[in-house]
Amino acid sequence: MMGGNMNKMMKQVQKMQQDMAKMQEELGNRTVETSAGGGAVKVVVSGKQEIVSITLKPEVVDPDDVEMLQDLLITAVNDALRQSQEMVAKEMGKLTGGLNIPGLF
Repeated sequence: MMGGNMNKMMKQVQKMQQDMAKMQEELGNRTVETSAGGGAVKVVVSGKQEIVSITLKPEVVDPDDVEMLQDLLITAVNDALRQSQEMVAKEMGKLTGGLNIPGLF
């Protein structure tokens, strides 16, 4: 009797693993976009936490104020990564039923 329950549970775990692999692939194709400095710097990040693009308006490139550009880039990149992580967590949460399993994704 115990063996039947174990087999059922193993099949459920395998199905969840397959669903998660599919979701991770799909999320890798999705992106989030954010900006800083009123749109002067735009950053696009994938669901794989990879920077896809960084776009700068010409007027933000001031050789006399490189520090401002660096700050805008850091702000936009960090925000885009945070949004991407939230997107992944939300979508994976749908598969795991809200279970918080450390290291799962």
